[in-house]
Amino acid sequence: QRQLVESGGGLVQPGGSLRLACAVSGFRLDFHAIGWFRQAPGKEREGVSCISSSDRSPYYVDSVKGRFTISRDNAKNTVYLQMNSLKPEDTAVYYCAVGVPNTVPPMCEQREFVYWAQGIQVTVSS
Repeated sequence: QRQLVESGGGLVQPGGSLRLACAVSGFRLDFHAIGWFRQAPGKEREGVSCISSSDRSPYYVDSVKGRFTISRDNAKNTVYLQMNSLKPEDTAVYYCAVGVPNTVPPMCEQREFVYWAQGIQVTVSS
């Protein structure tokens, strides 16, 4: 079976940091592109950060560049999103996602990803 289980969300003050983790089971993570998406109330789901199976050509949406970092630990089959200098507009439900086994750098579109976590809340508020 394939599962993606997220952790690390919660409530933080503006300027704070969180690290989201997504533990993946049921397949070899090192063969797949990975991504993080988010959806705020009343807004479309957007790609936050994505990276290829070889960890080349990372993508970050402009609003998080310089603040967020995507990474993976293949030995632990875990995907991470380090979020620093958080802003209220970062408040959303965050989803990790895994693509099909290939080496093509993702464009960070939803259609590129097959396996999805259930979503975890991140709230940035004073």
